[in-house]
Amino acid sequence: MKRNLLILPVLFSFLSITLLAQTGHEGHSNSYGYGFDFWFGLLELPFLALCIVYAFLTAQALKGGIFGKGMSLMAWGFLVMAIGHLHMQIDHLFGFNIFKTLLGEMVGQLFWVIALIITWGLSGYGFYLLYKAARGN
Repeated sequence: MKRNLLILPVLFSFLSITLLAQTGHEGHSNSYGYGFDFWFGLLELPFLALCIVYAFLTAQALKGGIFGKGMSLMAWGFLVMAIGHLHMQIDHLFGFNIFKTLLGEMVGQLFWVIALIITWGLSGYGFYLLYKAARGN
């Protein structure tokens, strides 16, 4: 099962790089109308998803305790980060800002800042718990 999870991002990367290799370098766009930004933006998403899957699998394998709790917090932080990256790619590539459309300009920006605080707060506290446990405190 572990090799199957790794095959998807590797295959996606290979296909993306193959398409990039077929593109002209003039203006960083290819004959399909998609440039390097598009392909590199899409390239990050399957690897981020794979990291999230393994973060949750690792947290589950640690079966609770301080290490499991720390890894679980990090996994949730990574999941919030992935949602943010998906949002950024949609905004960058298609010009559609989900948060601003659904929540308005000011609340959408505030929601974005709160999402960043949640991401780094969960990840940072998870790392702190792992550090504390590793030092025997």
